[in-house]
Amino acid sequence: METMQSTSTLLADLGPAAQLRAGRLPRRLTQLAVGLVLYGVSMGLMIRGSLGLDPWDVFHSGVTSHLPLSFGAVVTLVGFVVLLAWIPLRQAPGLGTIANVLVIGAATDATLALAPHPQGLVVRVLLTIVGGVLLNGVAGAMYIGAQLGPGPRDGLMTGISRRTGLSIRLVRTVQEITVVVVGFALGGSVGMGTVVYALSIGPLVQHLLPRLVVRLDEGQVPLQPTCGTSRTGSLAA
Repeated sequence: METMQSTSTLLADLGPAAQLRAGRLPRRLTQLAVGLVLYGVSMGLMIRGSLGLDPWDVFHSGVTSHLPLSFGAVVTLVGFVVLLAWIPLRQAPGLGTIANVLVIGAATDATLALAPHPQGLVVRVLLTIVGGVLLNGVAGAMYIGAQLGPGPRDGLMTGISRRTGLSIRLVRTVQEITVVVVGFALGGSVGMGTVVYALSIGPLVQHLLPRLVVRLDEGQVPLQPTCGTSRTGSLAA
C-alpha cells in the first residue's frame, strides 16, 4: 500500500493568502483555470447526452424547475449556499473557491449553447461516460490539485474527509447519493448516467488526485493528510 509521503496525496490546509504564497503559482493558476473550464464543459456534455445527469446536476435541474433561472445561474447560486456548510468543517476557501462558483456555471451555459443535441445512442453514451464522467473526474482532480481552494461541493467532500479520516471514495459516494435523492424529489432528471457517475466519481477522483496534486515548495507550508487518507497517513479504503 502506498504511503502519503511517497505520493502527492497531501493537500495543504492553508488560508487564502498562504495559498497564494505557497509557490509554483503560474502552474497552479493554469491548472486551476483549465480544470474549472473542463469541469463546466463536462457538465454540459453530460446534459447533452440525455442519459441522466450527474447527482449534483440532478439537484440543480430540480431547483431550476422551480426558479426562473438558467441552469448555470442555479449552479452558481447553489455554490454560494453550499459554502455555508464549510463553516463547521473549518474548510479554508481560496481563489479557486470563488473561481469555481463563477467559472463552472458560465462554462456549462456556454457548452449547452454550443453543443448540438446528439441523436444516436452511441454518441449519447460517449458524451455521458467519456465527456461527462471521465472528463469530470479529471477536471475535478485538476482544480483541487492546484491547491488554491476547492469549490463549494468538492470542499464539502475534502472537508469531511479531512475532519473524519474517511476516504474520498466513501465521502464522495455518500454525498452523490444524497443529492441525487433530493434532486429527484425536486423533479430532476435521473438515468443510467446518474448511476454510473454516482458510483464511479469517488473512486475516480481518489485515483487521479495523487497524480494531479501540485507539490508546494518544501519548507514553506505545513502539509496535513487529507482526501482519502487514514489518520496514520496511508491511503484509506
